[in-house]
Amino acid sequence: QVQLVESGGGSVQAGGSLRLSCAASGRTFNTYVMGWFRQAPGKEREFVAGIRGSGDITTYADSVKGRFTISRDNAKNTMYLQMNSLKPEDSALYYCAADSRGRINWSSRLYDYWGQGTQVTVSS
Repeated sequence: QVQLVESGGGSVQAGGSLRLSCAASGRTFNTYVMGWFRQAPGKEREFVAGIRGSGDITTYADSVKGRFTISRDNAKNTMYLQMNSLKPEDSALYYCAADSRGRINWSSRLYDYWGQGTQVTVSS
């Protein structure tokens, strides 16, 4: 069982930055692929970024590539999402998720554990 808690959301102007954190419980954090997803009102939940357990491989949605950076600190059981050059279309509820399968999956259905989400609002 893994419990995930996101933090770091807020309201910023376009072009600004935010850093999201996802704190995980449990002793096996480094065995989980971790992902960030987001969901805007009226839209489906979409993959943002993922990182393997060791942190050696990351992948990003095209819409955030070059602006967002995913990372993790396994000693602290924490994953991060550094978001730069934010745009109004980045506004959404951001979720972190854990997947025990070992590969970075883009489908939210394949993730085993979810946090409660943290709101990001970007104004123009």
